[in-house]
Amino acid sequence: MRHNSGWRGLGVVVFVSVSVGLFEHRASTEQISSPPLVSQALYERWIDDLSNWGRWGPDDELGAFNLVTSEKRAKAAALVTEGVTVSLASDAQNYESVDVPCPIRWSMTRATRTGASDEIAYPCIHGPGTTHLDAFAHVFFDGKMWNGYDVEELVTVVGGALKNSIMTMKDGIVTRGVLYDIPRLKGVDYLEPGTRITVQDLEDWEEMAGVRVGPGDAFLIRWGRWARQDAIGPFDTGREAAGLDNNVIPWLRERDVAVAGWETPGYAPQPDGDISRTALHNFALTILGIQVLDRADFQALAAIAAEQNRWEFMVTIAPLRVPNGTGSPVNPIAMF
Repeated sequence: MRHNSGWRGLGVVVFVSVSVGLFEHRASTEQISSPPLVSQALYERWIDDLSNWGRWGPDDELGAFNLVTSEKRAKAAALVTEGVTVSLASDAQNYESVDVPCPIRWSMTRATRTGASDEIAYPCIHGPGTTHLDAFAHVFFDGKMWNGYDVEELVTVVGGALKNSIMTMKDGIVTRGVLYDIPRLKGVDYLEPGTRITVQDLEDWEEMAGVRVGPGDAFLIRWGRWARQDAIGPFDTGREAAGLDNNVIPWLRERDVAVAGWETPGYAPQPDGDISRTALHNFALTILGIQVLDRADFQALAAIAAEQNRWEFMVTIAPLRVPNGTGSPVNPIAMF
């Protein structure tokens, strides 16, 4: 495995282009304190200690997606027993709001008696305006992207991404998806801003739901972002996010998930601390080689999972085939 123990500063470059009764909330009389915030020093040590660089060879561009084997896909397909499908995408937004400062551009170009056409543009493909899949060529640490590739000549404004582009996923993602519905665990509609979802929370959910994410799976985490918006209206998801605590990073490495999906564009809770609010998002992409699904909507999925009384399913994600692209809008589908 290759490491770069000299990394410091961590600059990030972004290129734009059971029975029902089981689930009744049981309030605990014992308050479990959150773990200490992850420091810059610990984060940098994890870069060396947890890195997946070189694990699948020096020329790898798939990362943990190597764990999504033909056998894995077949087992995922076997989870489809009811024929029920649900989208995991949020609606693409074509107007500015507090949570979408860079919306998509949509307009009708033709509307006649014989037909109609429209035009869609994504000026901020990695922004909060649409559900999207990030390529490994999206974020870097000190000029390095997934598997240690130097970005200086491999990712340019003129040529795009010559390595780790979205084309690595051109044949689509089909695997087992597992939903972690933390508001359901806590007995609330949504988590309050700043709430840190800990490893203990994740494992409490596994015990309650009888499900566990593992190698090659899609790990989908719900904190209730869309339920909160339904309740109070649009809000700044950068400043007011709940989400995974950075201490979950080693857990993600241990579980060997291939995909991680959440309801915001990678924002974690924003407590006082000395590392970026996108630290986990960036670590997953660049160091662990996990495909990242941003700004998903798990509201309908959570409802169907509860109705079906199971939180595992087949999930498919199909990005656009954009040569040298750093990401793509997607409409992921879960199927029960």
